[in-house]
Amino acid sequence: MDGIKYPVSADKSIRLLLKNKYTFNVESGFTSTEIKHWVELFFGVKIITMNSHRLPKKGKRKRMGPIMGQTTHYRRMIITLESGYYIPPFRTK
Repeated sequence: MDGIKYPVSADKSIRLLLKNKYTFNVESGFTSTEIKHWVELFFGVKIITMNSHRLPKKGKRKRMGPIMGQTTHYRRMIITLESGYYIPPFRTK
């Protein structure tokens, strides 16, 4: 489960919850098949489709004193579950 970083709670992702779609940021090095396997195994759900896209920038530029660096880059996954399945922290009634 190291590949899945955190769920996204933006306006669009909250609207997608009503359609049984969940949005997560994942590490960019993992494949969709690996992420699908982890989600099905860990949450015990059945996935219909998965869509992913890379965020526009490679990471925000940050300065720590004289050193300039970048934050890590993630990929965003939108996961559609079969009806009747849900991921517990996001359950909607």
